[in-house]
Amino acid sequence: MRCCSNWQWHLDEVFVKINGETHYMWRAVDHEGEVLGALVTKRRDRVAALIFPGKLMKRHGKPERVVTDKLRSYGAAMKEIGNADRQRAGRWSNNGVENSHLPFRRRERAMSSFRRLRGLQKFATVHFSIHNLFNAERGLYSRQDFKRDRAAALAA
Repeated sequence: MRCCSNWQWHLDEVFVKINGETHYMWRAVDHEGEVLGALVTKRRDRVAALIFPGKLMKRHGKPERVVTDKLRSYGAAMKEIGNADRQRAGRWSNNGVENSHLPFRRRERAMSSFRRLRGLQKFATVHFSIHNLFNAERGLYSRQDFKRDRAAALAA
């Protein structure tokens, strides 16, 4: 398991169609842009918003801050977990995770949607693990270090 920072998590959900039915893919991204996890559910209620952060906290520990959109399910879930004081919900504060949906949407369009829930879950898991492998914060690296790290990632 990769060690990740627990400073700030961005939680968001994406609408995904599977055989014409709308499903919701819950995603979590840390402040460095690394995808922490994804979960696909049929509903977007408090129970679903409670399951996903619970799974993440078991794996990664409690974050210092959780940034969400203004979906009321998040507020109810955070109260139940005991994380309500750490939740931030602002108008543009969740852009980190919103922008990380774009590569996923591009791959989804190329695959011409999904046929089964299990197929989407597998695709999301593989896609995000590959994204994390090649994700490098370019602003913190010199060009030489970036090339060395990219070559090591490609070799892996």
